[in-house]
Amino acid sequence: MPTRLKRPALWRPLALTVALLGFQGYLGFSAIGGQFGIESRTQIMLDIDQLKAKSAALQAEIDAYRHRATLMDPRRLDPDIVTERARALLNMANADDMLVMVDPSTGQPLSGKFNELAADQLNAIIAADSIL
Repeated sequence: MPTRLKRPALWRPLALTVALLGFQGYLGFSAIGGQFGIESRTQIMLDIDQLKAKSAALQAEIDAYRHRATLMDPRRLDPDIVTERARALLNMANADDMLVMVDPSTGQPLSGKFNELAADQLNAIIAADSIL
């Protein structure tokens, strides 16, 4: 019984070589120009710097809110701060307070002009200030 030797097919090793070269080319392209490649590194570093600056600004805002919250802590509540804030928010004054009227257009006190201004002008200034 004669045996016949087959010559190995040339296309199988050639196809494997082409596939491996194509995969190597893809990896090389990704390493240089891909989303996380060498060329994108500068953009990634700029994004990191921007996010660090944004994080620092947000941390400063968080610290400011924490500080304001600690001012309202019942164990360390400062009555002067509470009354000052309440009066400012409610637009009220205590009987012992000394008030200085301020002209909203100029920002100057009206103490010297009090006798010169009519009551309706003062009421208009007070109404305009309460709107602000």
